[in-house]
Amino acid sequence: MSYSFGRNVLLSSVGFDRFIDALEEMSVGESVNRAQSYPPYNILKINERDYAIEIAVAGFKREELDITATGNKLSVVGKTHEKAAGEYLHKGIANRDFSHEFTLAETVAVRSADIENGLLIIKLENVILEEKQPRKIMIGNNANLMIEEVKEAA
Repeated sequence: MSYSFGRNVLLSSVGFDRFIDALEEMSVGESVNRAQSYPPYNILKINERDYAIEIAVAGFKREELDITATGNKLSVVGKTHEKAAGEYLHKGIANRDFSHEFTLAETVAVRSADIENGLLIIKLENVILEEKQPRKIMIGNNANLMIEEVKEAA
């Protein structure tokens, strides 16, 4: 195993195997399948919990778009079905099939998707499970370790 970010990171890490595998998978995929520029898209961080992906889909109908979340992959596919009614003298607006794939963290869930002003907006939320939130570990009685929730200062 050779990692571009250095072996020292692994010496003090436990349980990051899947994360490291995901990084390797993305770097391998990057050389084979470079990020597509059509249609253009934005990834927004709205706050510490909420994110959004905006994809410019002007000219696409709802039924021509397919959004699929499988594991930590979010796939957005657009397939046009409409043919031009006449002959183009100039065609400057691209309207062709596309496919985008996004890798999501394990804690990110897709909440909704809608089209607004020619943008497909996919809303995401970083959901931190209660058992993953900070907690205080009490010391004592090796057989009966007690875990107490950390109380936020009021």
